Amino acid sequence: MHYVYILKSLKDAKLYIGATSDLVKRLKMHNDQKVFSTQSRAPLKLVYYEAYLAKDDAFNREKSFKKYGQGLRRLKERLKSSLMV
Repeated sequence: MHYVYILKSLKDAKLYIGATSDLVKRLKMHNDQKVFSTQSRAPLKLVYYEAYLAKDDAFNREKSFKKYGQGLRRLKERLKSSLMV
């Protein structure tokens, strides 16, 4: 399985979007401050993920969230209550 995930920083409430084949391990790496792009924003919590069978599908979805704001904007609208917590 391959995953696209969104983390929310409990420090500054900003979101981080990523993709991985091992979601549990990657979340631990983020919270152990072993990922450069999020190390100053830990702790982080998982607020959303999608699972894919093909790696390309997951990484293309991650790219679409990062490159095209409309997909992420719609997801934020859909997860409004979850992102407030």
